[in-house]
Amino acid sequence: MKLQHYLGGLEGLDPISLETRVFVEAWEERIFGIHTAMMALSPQLNLAATPSTFGTVWTWADLRKGAESMNPFDYFKFRYYEKWLGGISAYFVANGYITQEELDARTKDFLTSPPAMPKGGDAAVDARVRTYLLVGDDPKRDRSAPPRFASGDVVRVANPNSVDHTRVPGHLRNKHGVIDGIYPDAYTYLCDTGPDGIGEAMPVYCVRFDPEALWPGNTEKHFTFYADIFEAYLDPATAS
Repeated sequence: MKLQHYLGGLEGLDPISLETRVFVEAWEERIFGIHTAMMALSPQLNLAATPSTFGTVWTWADLRKGAESMNPFDYFKFRYYEKWLGGISAYFVANGYITQEELDARTKDFLTSPPAMPKGGDAAVDARVRTYLLVGDDPKRDRSAPPRFASGDVVRVANPNSVDHTRVPGHLRNKHGVIDGIYPDAYTYLCDTGPDGIGEAMPVYCVRFDPEALWPGNTEKHFTFYADIFEAYLDPATAS
């Protein structure tokens, strides 16, 4: 499991950036726009066809997997949108849109003499992106089976083998909590996480934890820790 999933409760991570601007530099807006267009053009969405040659699936999960595949020391060294840039670039290379050699050459040219940013675009692509921004990609599905747990049940957070991506925080693994609430319907994720456990839509629970159980002897008093957790990550408290 990646180091960055184990940050909950860790000390000595200063300095912590308090930057409040969404975009600090102009190129960050560009990266956000590229990611949004890739999301909108992803072929699993039932939206109007366009002449775009982008034809492979891209989701938030792919973006996160790209960032998480970085060396942990690089992950903490680079800025937020630098991680996006690395993940998107690696995706385009891995899916054959550009070779690494072509990417290196274009990067060198750009750093030597940055070209003017292109203006405008294809009307059909623009329309699909606007539609996507309005309708999105809702993860909520109809529930096909009753929830496995009920409010008040004591559960243990599982410790699945995480290869590419996980939605369970490291500091909650193997910890016990209490089901505080069950969200309506069922929810899927943006991609199958394989051995990590998320595939078909499933119930999602709000689980209540005693901070003292998470961080013994190193927590403030009189507060409760809550986490939203997919059903695949929960076992009965009596499970070994």
